[in-house]
Amino acid sequence: MIVFQDAYQNEVNLSFTKNPFSNKPKHVWVLCKLQNQWLLTNHRERGLEFPGGKVEDGETPEEAAIREVSEETGGKIKNLQYIGQYKVFGKGKTIVKNIYYAVIDELLPQSTYYETKGPVLLTTIPLVTIPKDRKYSFIMKDDVLRYSLAYVHQYIENKKILLD
Repeated sequence: MIVFQDAYQNEVNLSFTKNPFSNKPKHVWVLCKLQNQWLLTNHRERGLEFPGGKVEDGETPEEAAIREVSEETGGKIKNLQYIGQYKVFGKGKTIVKNIYYAVIDELLPQSTYYETKGPVLLTTIPLVTIPKDRKYSFIMKDDVLRYSLAYVHQYIENKKILLD
């Protein structure tokens, strides 16, 4: 398990094992790749971030991940893989979130992207500049992103698991 402080000085516990903090997490976050580009969304208030959100009643975390990617980007997931889970001990509440990696098959235009401005494609994720760049969401500014991208690169992309 990896333990660190986020930008708000909350303790964050991150693990790349199956459900270390909860079997029924209430939130999901999806690192998406469309061909050789990262697929993010532009949240109307927070800025650029990977798609994600709350698990609705009667929905599995996997179903929530697929729905959130579709709603926020128009992306249709070809393959979805659980990669980890993290827990944030916030000032008022504790949040547990599943992290997924998704290979996107196609982007479909939509009349609405809900609380976002729609899809954004990036060739690289600028980890060094994100913490100071106001165009990125706070969700992108802690070590969950850095460790998750390293995990994806080491254990998924290099092994070519679920890429095609």
